[in-house]
Amino acid sequence: MGWAQTRPPLPTVEIHSSGEGRLERTLATGSRLDLSVRDTPASAEVLTRAQLQARGERQLLDAVTRAAGMTALGHTGNSASLSARGFTHTSAVMRLYDGTRQYGGVGLSFPFDTWAIERIEVLRGPASVVHGDGAIGGVVNIIPRKPTRGPVRNEVQATAGSANQRAFALGSGGAIDGQWSYRLDLSGEQGRGWVERGDFRSRMASAALRWDASADLQLQLAHAQGRQAPARYFGVPLIDGVQDPALRRRNYNVEDSDIRLRDRWTELGAQWALNEHVIVRSKLYHIASDRHWRNAETYAFNTATRLIERPENTEIGHAQTQTGNTTDVSIRSVLFGQDNQLSLGFDINRASFLHRHDAYTGSAAPVDPFHPQPGHYFSAGPYLPRARNRAQQYALFAEDRLALSDRWSLVAGARFDHARLSREDLAAGTDAFERRYAHVGWRLGSVYQLRPALSLYAQVARAADPVSGLLMLSAANARFDVSRGRQFEVGLKQTFWQGCGDWTLAAYAITKDNLVTRDASNPARRLQVGRRSSRGMESTLSLQATQALQIEANLALLRARYGDFSEAMGNGVVSRNGMVPTDVPERVANLWAHWKLQPGWVLSGGLRHVGKRYANHANTLVLPAYTTADLALQWQATACTTLALRGFNVFDKAFFSTAYYTTTQWFAGTGRRTELTLNHRF
Repeated sequence: MGWAQTRPPLPTVEIHSSGEGRLERTLATGSRLDLSVRDTPASAEVLTRAQLQARGERQLLDAVTRAAGMTALGHTGNSASLSARGFTHTSAVMRLYDGTRQYGGVGLSFPFDTWAIERIEVLRGPASVVHGDGAIGGVVNIIPRKPTRGPVRNEVQATAGSANQRAFALGSGGAIDGQWSYRLDLSGEQGRGWVERGDFRSRMASAALRWDASADLQLQLAHAQGRQAPARYFGVPLIDGVQDPALRRRNYNVEDSDIRLRDRWTELGAQWALNEHVIVRSKLYHIASDRHWRNAETYAFNTATRLIERPENTEIGHAQTQTGNTTDVSIRSVLFGQDNQLSLGFDINRASFLHRHDAYTGSAAPVDPFHPQPGHYFSAGPYLPRARNRAQQYALFAEDRLALSDRWSLVAGARFDHARLSREDLAAGTDAFERRYAHVGWRLGSVYQLRPALSLYAQVARAADPVSGLLMLSAANARFDVSRGRQFEVGLKQTFWQGCGDWTLAAYAITKDNLVTRDASNPARRLQVGRRSSRGMESTLSLQATQALQIEANLALLRARYGDFSEAMGNGVVSRNGMVPTDVPERVANLWAHWKLQPGWVLSGGLRHVGKRYANHANTLVLPAYTTADLALQWQATACTTLALRGFNVFDKAFFSTAYYTTTQWFAGTGRRTELTLNHRF
């Protein structure tokens, strides 16, 4: 829960030197041993609140994809789909909220707003030994703002922008008395969006109350919830095999379409220091998500009629709950005359998922590509509960760090996961199946300090994952075997120039067998790929070049391939061995620069580059590479008031974020937008 590292909110506009110790920050995501970024034998990165505010990134996916090698497969209704190290979606890139995961791989929609976030931690590569299955590509941990000791501080922020965009946020926190402290955050946003009928709105609230019962015992009750009505947009189909630029902002959904997402997270946590060597942490939590979609989701161009067909009207409802407890004990001791730290714990939870739909029997009338008349939703099938999946899961885990010398340490860990899954066919009134999964993941790593500010690390990891979409698993997909992955990674981390800069470099190779992935030509169908592998390198740089200029940059290069995968095509089977997996860019780079023009004024600029990706397994449909540019001018009017003018995608670069629903239906990325933000603290 990281209470010991809690700090008061940072000012909105401030250029930070690397001398503050970016590599010395404690990383809650890399292990349960409270190691720093430098001492973690893995590629890791921390995005602070100061960075998020300086860049003006309110949407979570925008913020996360500034980390090295992370790209978004964002689509309407799922704000968690990411790509990292050649692996994609929630079944391979895990997302946590304050260290807790929502099981099942159904798709996450919370959190979506960065206002209530203190920092984002990104751990690249397998993390099953820490957080369980579904993390072969990496883990993103969103850590919210928490109660702090000290005087009460408040913050308000208002934004107005293009396309009638409006946002407002309020934050407050501090000590109530000698034992009690609190944190409260509220935020909301709405606008017209960048496409026709692209209206959206969202609301989010989080609150936490902390009781320092004694110097050794702290209790915290936290609750967060969010409501979204995202843009009801599902992309643009290819016309005669290509994207027509004139259709970039068209929306082919029906007029009365609907998307509503609601999430609630509640947690009671405790931290108890039995003595100076032993700390026990435990949290009891409950998560609930309700999601509803009613849309014409699939579009295909008919070359004969020159119209866009809309064959699938789909109404879907998800009601998901999860209740669990995670407890661990950390023990510091001396082993073989050297410092040793051991963590032991368990994770247990019960989850339920109710799936409603209308049997996917509806369709909407074809529309003209250039002048679509949206029409209305129609389906002959009734909207009813169709299936319920239940899962009972538990895990036992252990980690240990042994300091072999003042410069050399070993870090090892293992985790055993067990899940019992059952599915009830509500339409037929029968039990569809019951199945159990069990697997072990482990990691062995080492960190060696070549020089006081330069460290070399290496690690090897093994993971065994259940099939993706555990709570969406159907009787047809229940036959799949577990997936098994392995990785080797080596890297360097250094602070240089008297603490004004730091850089990291990582090289890795990952192989995963029996991987279950979405069929790009049929999203409802899952495929079990024989083998999928990637190898690559990642590098980050943060440099305070002068007192006025700070530069942040990262680069990720990889080579991802299917190693043993055949795809059914027509009446035959075609090998896809050697092909690049869909939605995987092999070149990703980010650059940010902040320049203090004069006291109180900061000019910022950012570039984001995403290499080409493939929309189909045959690699014949290419989503082009793109580069977007952002600019910002911030004025510190007073010690407590900041005014910022920002432009996003300032050159209005046309690009596509993903081809999610079918291989020929692509999601257009956000066009140019501007906004003015006022932030005041008191």
